[in-house]
Amino acid sequence: MLAKKKKLSKKEIKEDKLVTSFYEAKSFYGKNQTMLFALVGGIAVIILVVLFYSSKMKENNLLASVEVSRVINTYNAGLYQQAIDGKEGTKEIGLIKIVDEYSGTEQGELARIYLANAYFYTEQYEKALDEYDDYSGSDNLMIASALAGKASCYEVNKDYENAAKYFAKAANVNEYIPANPDYLLNAGVNYIKIKNISEAKVVLNKIKNDYSTSPAARQVDKYLAQVKN
Repeated sequence: MLAKKKKLSKKEIKEDKLVTSFYEAKSFYGKNQTMLFALVGGIAVIILVVLFYSSKMKENNLLASVEVSRVINTYNAGLYQQAIDGKEGTKEIGLIKIVDEYSGTEQGELARIYLANAYFYTEQYEKALDEYDDYSGSDNLMIASALAGKASCYEVNKDYENAAKYFAKAANVNEYIPANPDYLLNAGVNYIKIKNISEAKVVLNKIKNDYSTSPAARQVDKYLAQVKN
């Protein structure tokens, strides 16, 4: 006669499951030891690469800042072509080279905006548009400047539709950017040129409502009179 099977307690069941899990884990480790070592090693390599990249970016950003400081006086003096190309025989390497060597850093991308502006001021509008379009920094002021720069390039080429669109985009990057009223005014002017009266009213009235003390607000009524009907 078979002995009656003993009923396991909850504690014994739990201990049995732990033992089973332990041996399953041990078996899995034995079969996949090489893969696990490779995985851990791969994660370690990724961490090291990220740390190295972060350190390198910080170093490059500092170097870019130094180079920008060397060219900024030339730029502010209106010597835009020299600012673009640099000055031979000096440490002033020029904006093109700064952008080439340090793009992706905040200071390298700031140099890109200066480069785009310098191209615009020297009537190299296609090059300016390309640089504005390539801006990849995270500073809201510079993002808005890049969009407004694109708008200005379109405007000078009589593409008033894109000019209006990008001036309006520039004004919507961040509500605290000082140039917002001017961006909105320029958007309104270009909307009027393409006879988009409804959008012109929207951006012009936004100046009156949100930036009533700005210099741009003093010009709004003149343009609103043109789209009154």
